[in-house]
Amino acid sequence: MNLFGVMQVSGSAMLAERQRAEVVTSNLANAETTRTPEGGPYQRQHVVFAPASQASFASQLAAFGAASSMHDARSQGVKVQAIVADNAPPVRKYDPSHPDADAQGFVNMPAINPVEEMADLMGAARAYELNASAVQATRGMIQNSLDLLKS
Repeated sequence: MNLFGVMQVSGSAMLAERQRAEVVTSNLANAETTRTPEGGPYQRQHVVFAPASQASFASQLAAFGAASSMHDARSQGVKVQAIVADNAPPVRKYDPSHPDADAQGFVNMPAINPVEEMADLMGAARAYELNASAVQATRGMIQNSLDLLKS
């Protein structure tokens, strides 16, 4: 894999982690949403990552090992394959004064754990930062290579 391939992989990971952070912040923002246009409380969303290339691991390894195929091996990366709703049932909370309370005074609240969401958000932020560092390091190596060629 060449240096530009490294930047492509890190760039795709940064985009995927940014989307993950957006989904997590949406989950946090809707933690108290009891009524959606679809009906019922907000459902927590999950991001599903997938390889950017659909080639098998064996073919990727073979392509990486072959000098003539290194250009193809650099097209690796990650992408967001889907954003899916969590199937967890809503949490029933007793609040008879709430406008969405049922006859017994219970409200169906989203099954969102703020601690879990914050941990996911921190994970996305750290992964983004690590990939940004990889891009900066790769940029430095490319610049050093160009400086050597000028000499």
